[in-house]
Amino acid sequence: MTRTILAYRDRAADLQGILVTDGAASTPRPGIVLFPDARGIGTHAIARAEQLAALGFVVLVADLYGGGRTAPDVPRAIELMNGLRADTSRWRERAQAACLALAGHDTVDATKLAAVGYCFGGTTALELARTGAELAAVVSFHGGFPNERPEDAASMKARVLVCHGAADALVSLTQLANFARDMRTTSVDWQAHVYGGAAHGFTNPELIGESVPNHAYHAEADRRSWTAMLGLFEEAFGMKLR
Repeated sequence: MTRTILAYRDRAADLQGILVTDGAASTPRPGIVLFPDARGIGTHAIARAEQLAALGFVVLVADLYGGGRTAPDVPRAIELMNGLRADTSRWRERAQAACLALAGHDTVDATKLAAVGYCFGGTTALELARTGAELAAVVSFHGGFPNERPEDAASMKARVLVCHGAADALVSLTQLANFARDMRTTSVDWQAHVYGGAAHGFTNPELIGESVPNHAYHAEADRRSWTAMLGLFEEAFGMKLR
């Protein structure tokens, strides 16, 4: 597995993502932008990127905050997250910059792109889709559903999969229902999977043994949501992944 720093930028910041490949690509491959949780690029995001790279994708773990900055603790993560999401246009531009950087890499087939995100990263992946980005698929794992511009749901071109925990105390089922209401007004190919007993952050095994309020790992929801994502990618890219 190969990891390299990929420098790119938007109008507000110099950005440093991590490009992950299996090192064996001889022809351009489908690319996936992976948006990490509110802490920024970390071990969970890179581990997931390596899993995807092992399946034949080129994966860019996106830099959310500039300079590869990460948060040392939850309060700082919340501060950084809220600072970015306070301006929806700037937030979307940050996501678009990552997508364009990946599409422009010589190992990537720019006609076959997807976006994946975890927690705040899942929310960011949905915001990228709302820009009308040329994506084949978008997957949000335990992300949020901001509703500042509900009309932009009609701009989505990607197939959309939302994976949500029924026991998520940070993002309610009511918010998910509002998201579904907005999506029903569009022609987007979308689906939402709800996992019983799963809390916020259910894909992250780093939470095992940790005491993070309202967060918990849920092995079955993690496995099932990953399988659902692979099924969507098989449809979107015409690949056999399972």
